[in-house]
Amino acid sequence: MTGGVVNIGYVELVGASLLMLVAGIVSWRMGLGQSRRIAVSTVRAFLQLLAMGLLLGYLFKYQTWWLVCLVLLGMCIAATQIATGRTNKVVRGLWADVFLSITVSSMVIAFIVVEGIIHADPWYNAMQLVPISGMILGNTLAAAAVATDRLFASMDSRANEIYMMVALGATPREAAFPSIKAAVGAGMTPLLAQLSAAGIVQIPGMMSGQILAGADPVIAAKYQIVVLLMISAATTLSVVIICFLAYKKRFSTEGYYLSPALRDDAGGAASRARPTSLAADVTFRARPPSWQAYGMPTGWREAVGRRGRSRTMGTTLPPNPRRLPCSKATRSRWHRGRIPAICC
Repeated sequence: MTGGVVNIGYVELVGASLLMLVAGIVSWRMGLGQSRRIAVSTVRAFLQLLAMGLLLGYLFKYQTWWLVCLVLLGMCIAATQIATGRTNKVVRGLWADVFLSITVSSMVIAFIVVEGIIHADPWYNAMQLVPISGMILGNTLAAAAVATDRLFASMDSRANEIYMMVALGATPREAAFPSIKAAVGAGMTPLLAQLSAAGIVQIPGMMSGQILAGADPVIAAKYQIVVLLMISAATTLSVVIICFLAYKKRFSTEGYYLSPALRDDAGGAASRARPTSLAADVTFRARPPSWQAYGMPTGWREAVGRRGRSRTMGTTLPPNPRRLPCSKATRSRWHRGRIPAICC
């Protein structure tokens, strides 16, 4: 025993890893294809946690304010990488927004707890600041990833509604606000469930750790209450920040809602793309566009119908006397009103 804590030997630690055979056997028998991932994740957990233990031991012994801040910055960057890795299949280019939301929410709440409740001395005491920041970061990154996925899924399902709202003069924030509300609610749901189950269904992590270390159960309960409340505040703040920053990825700088044909999930400037389909043309027709804003030559104009009626906002324009620069089949389809066209 070390200070009231039962020291687990490395032999016992390796034996505990055999518990992961349960997940491996299930994956193998059911053909899930997750066996390799389970093994890699288990090894990574071993190495990362042991490395963290060695790093914290050095940090507690030779702590300085700049070294503690450097460790916190590394933790924030790693949390951002993990959170954005979960959302890259939905939309890219969110790294800065996720980093800002996770870092601001986690560090603000962590310093409030360390200074205002625990009264750490000095303020950068690694024994209090680093573990508390780690608990907050682990929860905020998961909530930010869930909220971001829900935000873009909701906006995609409401695409026609958003097109209509933008066409009627709504701002991007007004058009996206119902989706923002749904995403914030989805990000807060797991935390509310955890708060409801604490003390009845489960003994949360910090309380369990302190009890195993020999602390008084009432003192451990007080610490756990503080932890749950700080995680609740940080998670809510992170979800709100990321939602109000990320929804702009579905709109151009001029306020147009970008259809899938115009989105650039590789992180480029999607709004400069030329519309190539009917779905893309709908986005351009949501508001009277400025062609130069989309990087198009000045001579480009929207093709009009036979009677010179614009499909944009109902404005009568003179018919284009020149032939469409496209194939005969495409011209035939356009004249029958089946596809819009943009031509010289």
